[in-house]
Amino acid sequence: MCGFVGMMKYSEINKELGEQARKSFIERNQLITHRGPDDEGYYEDYNVLFGFRRLSIIDIESGHQPFTYNDDQYWMVFNGEVYNYIELKDKLKEKGYTFSTESDTEVVIAMFQEFGVEAFEQFRGMFAILIWDKRHQTLYGARDRFGIKPLYYKDGQDGLYFASEKKSLLSETGETIDSEALQHYLSFQYVPEPLSMNENINKVEPGHYFVKPVDAEIKFHCYFHATFDPVQQDKHQLTRKIQDVMFDSVGIHMRSDVPVGSFLSGGIDSTMIVAMAKEYNPNIKTFSVGFQQEGYSEVDVAKETAEKLGVENHSYIISPEEYVAELPKIMWHLDDPLADPACVPLYFVAREAKKHVKVVLSGEGADELFGGYTIYREPESLKMFHSIPTSFKNLLAKVAQVIPEGVKGKSFLERGTTPLKDRYIGNAKMFEEKEKKTILKTHQDSIAYQQLTAPLYQSVAQENLVNQMQYIDVHTWLRGDILLKADRMTMAHSLELRVPFLDKEVFDVARQIPVNMKIAEGTTKHILRLAARGVVPDHVLDRKKLGFPVPIRHWLKNELNDWAQQLIQESQTGDILDKQVITKLLDDHCAGKADNSRKLWTVLMFMLWHQIYIENKFDAEKFISKTKQAVS
Repeated sequence: MCGFVGMMKYSEINKELGEQARKSFIERNQLITHRGPDDEGYYEDYNVLFGFRRLSIIDIESGHQPFTYNDDQYWMVFNGEVYNYIELKDKLKEKGYTFSTESDTEVVIAMFQEFGVEAFEQFRGMFAILIWDKRHQTLYGARDRFGIKPLYYKDGQDGLYFASEKKSLLSETGETIDSEALQHYLSFQYVPEPLSMNENINKVEPGHYFVKPVDAEIKFHCYFHATFDPVQQDKHQLTRKIQDVMFDSVGIHMRSDVPVGSFLSGGIDSTMIVAMAKEYNPNIKTFSVGFQQEGYSEVDVAKETAEKLGVENHSYIISPEEYVAELPKIMWHLDDPLADPACVPLYFVAREAKKHVKVVLSGEGADELFGGYTIYREPESLKMFHSIPTSFKNLLAKVAQVIPEGVKGKSFLERGTTPLKDRYIGNAKMFEEKEKKTILKTHQDSIAYQQLTAPLYQSVAQENLVNQMQYIDVHTWLRGDILLKADRMTMAHSLELRVPFLDKEVFDVARQIPVNMKIAEGTTKHILRLAARGVVPDHVLDRKKLGFPVPIRHWLKNELNDWAQQLIQESQTGDILDKQVITKLLDDHCAGKADNSRKLWTVLMFMLWHQIYIENKFDAEKFISKTKQAVS
């Protein structure tokens, strides 16, 4: 696990970097010391420059990077883990390959030599990779199939840059805000990929690799695109298949030379992983966080679960004061604004876990793959609208428009009379376009969130509505929100997070589950619940999904109100946002006229990001210095 910075030089001037340019590159690499506090390395030749940070999980000496192979033909930096490296290594040995290290790093580059870009399809894991083929003067790069590990790129004047975090690509003079990204952010609550909040900085998309010869343009290629292909099958056989593939995935994800722990909430996903992990390590430690506000904590359930499973549990209660106090650090780590309040408890649970382990397992991806979100039951609740004539449905839509906000039934009519493709953009949706016009002074009518989702819906137009929703979430929400916060909040504490549900083999099973085995008997991920029966304690199986709830709604009225008022007042975003409209949202929320908490949080997190990355009100150098001392 690590982080890296890479550069393919452009101009003849930069073929031989000066002392100042080289110093700047080193500083870019040291910005991400938290991703790799154990080791540092560099490689430079006439065309490329690589910088690397490493968090040692398996054999630090043999895993040192940049890694060279085949008499210096290849140079590689690699962030992530390939869990099936032992099996791939055996395959290569049969072809005559020999190995000098025990790391997955050497296996990755050997696979590339043998199979070229087709090697990426065979990797079972999470990764972002840069490979420089010195002989053929070509740079290759790839990102794992779901986007667990990040990979940014920027086309600069002096070269083509790549990095594990966007902060390593920012120029000293600052970057321009991408107006399209901001407009989409206000709807999605995150910046949808491949965009970032800064112009000219983008992400390599999940399941993609690129090829960049020295004398040609960069070209991106898709090697994996997640699709669902339901197959009717025997429920008992499918249950057993899910159990087997999950036990296998958890086992392979526990390969490590350092202690592996696991996050534990009160839900099925994390509990299933802990229960299975205990079979491989009976002494596994688990970690949970919660809040004092009633109804916003699963710590008691997690403790009960840990006790019944016979595993050690460490928990922590987060106060509103420390929640806010840590927000600037959290936003600095995120790189782009993210308005998911759950990223903060994830930051705290990672902090607690780091005191005991270097690696944790977590349940990300289960909801997207197995149909776990409550909103996936919506097509069933709205099926009565399918038989209503179009003319009458149009009339109901007009009625819904004149019903005041907050009146019971308005939302039901709106959803029932609006096609899925026009209303569903993923598991979270903040502002509609008409609302953004009142808030965003830079709003452009030519930009709408449907531009991002329309091509996705077109690909699955004939599929079941539940599968369409899952497909949208896998290609937007999962990579843009869930995996972003998972990577950044754990890496903020130099902690490696592994996600057994987002496994190549697990997905091959999950993609074939029919809808009637996902949404059934009044529940979501029905078949996963059946597979968990006997593995997970009963008190977990029948609970209502809670996740990582945060009492933002209450706090904005009370404990965090002064903070929110001050942030709005001090923010230098007046040329971008209409502060009067935002203040009214807060006033109406406090008066109980509407629950504006999530919309307010979306705006407030952008303002906080703006303070850190545009107004430079966060002392990054001081923070980085403290981080280096803490991890040294």
